[in-house]
Amino acid sequence: MEYQGVRNWEGLLDPLDDTLRSEIIRYGHFVDAAYKAFDFDISSPSYASCRYPKSSLFERSGFARTGFRLTRNLRATSGIRLPPWVERAPAWMATQSSWIGYVAVCQDKDEISRLGRRDVVVAFRGTATCLEWLENLRATLAPVPNAGSGGTETEPMVESGFLSLYTSGTETSPSLQTLVREEIKRLLQSYGDEPLSLTITGHSLGAALATLTAYDIKTTFSRAPLVTVISFGCPRVGNGSFRRCLEKQGTKVLRIVNSDDPITKVPGFVIDKRPNNRPEMAMASSGSLPTWIGRSVEQTQWVYADVGRELRLSSRDSPYVAGGNVAVCHDLKTYLHLVNGFVSSGCPFRATAKRMKMMKKKKTGTAA
Repeated sequence: MEYQGVRNWEGLLDPLDDTLRSEIIRYGHFVDAAYKAFDFDISSPSYASCRYPKSSLFERSGFARTGFRLTRNLRATSGIRLPPWVERAPAWMATQSSWIGYVAVCQDKDEISRLGRRDVVVAFRGTATCLEWLENLRATLAPVPNAGSGGTETEPMVESGFLSLYTSGTETSPSLQTLVREEIKRLLQSYGDEPLSLTITGHSLGAALATLTAYDIKTTFSRAPLVTVISFGCPRVGNGSFRRCLEKQGTKVLRIVNSDDPITKVPGFVIDKRPNNRPEMAMASSGSLPTWIGRSVEQTQWVYADVGRELRLSSRDSPYVAGGNVAVCHDLKTYLHLVNGFVSSGCPFRATAKRMKMMKKKKTGTAA
């Protein structure tokens, strides 16, 4: 359970524990399968849908022998109201609802024994459709429906576009929120008498949706087990009150961040800085402002807060990744590569560390 964050990953991140490393990469492969199963071809009649049936998605995505069975496909719907002229535009521009990921349940007895519980995975891909890109640009904060204040004067708020994609639906396409709630309710009824964990993972937009999903599950289900978010390249999601609500409800969030990835630094700005956060994570500290100014600024619709524990990586530490390319810095494959090579903040890449160790041994041997 420590690898699921029950102790907030204390002592496991720097240096990165090898078992945790393999778990992070394994969850990253669930996200990669969501990308590979998505139909990106705008000329295809099945554009924005899942290319594979549930029974063979993992195998056909190159992620065989997972021990998991896919139980529910998930779709996200944009709440943007389109102008009339869009009816004359190409269909792909007005695709309002699209396949965004899936829910999978561990069925393999050996895997359940290894984990010590039955794990349920919810995996989300990143931005793909035109309307999803437009939702990403709706950067102002909006109140979370039916949320308390988390014991603060400021109500929990999240990025408008992310919230829209999570809660919007149509007559023919239920909202992502509805789909998630229905499936989690069914799974809790089916497996609620045995040890369970819910691991929600995603990249980019999918990482933001994973954070919202975790918050919603813990808010909706009083019997929810430990809920963990493993996010890759997540943009900022909500304000300080939203972060405090996540912490209060016991949701565990591990954010894997590439320092060279600009997506992790948007939208908005951060004024509140916690003691364990790195200095560069905040543009200004609320502690350096008069209390009344800090409170007033925090109540605006542009002030965000980073959530959870952070595993900070850097493309510049890798001898194989070009650090200046924004697309490469944000790519899921880059994140998995950096996790695989990360040792510690003092000696960040395993290949380099191994080479230095061999050189040291060689020099020692020569001197002897």
